[in-house]
Order: sequence, then C-alpha cells, then structure tokens
Amino acid sequence: MSAGRTQVSASTKVKPACNPATSGAAKRSSFGGLALDAARTALVFAYPATILCAWFWDEPRLIGTLLLALLWLQRWLGRGIVAMSLRRLTAVDWCVAAMLSGVSVAIVLSGSELLLHLYPSFVNLGLLLAFGATLVRGPSMIEKFARLGNPQLDPHGVRYTLCVTRIWCVFFALNAAFSAYTAFRWSRAAWSLYNGGIVYGLIGVLLVGEMVWRRLVVLPRAVRPESA
Repeated sequence: MSAGRTQVSASTKVKPACNPATSGAAKRSSFGGLALDAARTALVFAYPATILCAWFWDEPRLIGTLLLALLWLQRWLGRGIVAMSLRRLTAVDWCVAAMLSGVSVAIVLSGSELLLHLYPSFVNLGLLLAFGATLVRGPSMIEKFARLGNPQLDPHGVRYTLCVTRIWCVFFALNAAFSAYTAFRWSRAAWSLYNGGIVYGLIGVLLVGEMVWRRLVVLPRAVRPESA
C-alpha cells in the first residue's frame, strides 16, 4: 500500500503547473498570427475590389490613394516571391515598385480617370517585367515557385517551369495591351468589370488548365522513361 501511495504521490508532484503568463503569451501569439493571416487574405482581394469600386466611385484621387497604399502593404505583409520583394530588393523590383508608385501618385495629383483606367495595364507590364527578367538571369519565376514545394527539381521540371513562365509572360503582354484598349474604348462599368473581375476568371482558367495539363500529360510522360 505504501508503495502505491508513493507512486501516486510522485506522479502528482511531476505534473507541471500551468503558467498563466506563458499561456497568455501563447494565446496572444496565436491571435497575432491569425490576424496577420486575415490581413494577408484581405490584401489578396483588395486590389480587384478597389478596381470594382471605381465602377461606382467617381473619385480617381481616392482610388489612386488606395492603390498606392495597397501596393506597399502587399509587399510588407504579403507572402511569396513577388510579395516579399521589399526584403531583398533587386533592380527589377525597384523599377516595378517605382513605376506603379509613380502612376498612383500621378492619379492622386491629377485626378485623371484615364490614367486610373490605365493602371491595370501598368500592373500587367510590371508582372511581365518581373517574370521576363527571370527568363534572362534565371531561375525562372515558376521554377522559384515550384522549388518551394520541391527543392530537388529535376532538369525536366526546370525546362517545364521555364516554358510555363514564358506562357505567363505572353499572357501578361496580351492582357496589358487589351487592358489599355479597355481604358480608351470601353465605358467605366465595362472597364471595371473586366479588370476587376473577368481577368481573374481568365487567370483561373490558365492556372487550372496548366494543372490539368501537368497531371494528365507532363507527369505521365516523365514517369514513362523511368518505368521502361
């Protein structure tokens, strides 16, 4: 009996006491992480929402101010290679950030609705510049994304991601041109609907199409030589 009491007593003494300060700090850290994730998620939808708001708001200066704020908030709080650019700026990053900032400031100062409508075209030109630069100096932008999930990317994967990066460059070039056309020729409502909504549907189609092609065609072809 005494041995049993001793074991129970020992196990009771070993049980650590809850530290309120540690628990409170953990809760605050968890809450802060959730708040940051929520802010990052909101920033993803903030740009198209701002363009759609231009449909109803006849306030180019206000929209320009919001675009300027979003540009830098996305880079400070965002995730990914493009969004984290401020932490390791290159000459290309500076060029893109300076170009879009300059356009935003020009919208704020001039109140020009035409310049506001040209902003999405400048965004596409910035993306074209960022993606295209990686084709010259390497590794390609899509290869960088792919290595986040698979650091040991084989030569076949490197060639494939290079091809996909080129496709995105073509998309950004075409969309920059068409977005500029909507700025000059379409009504405010049609411009806003395309640049704040329809274009993201096209991006989704391109993403899904690439994923289906990779799974149904590219991966089976890569497996075939290994099994032969």
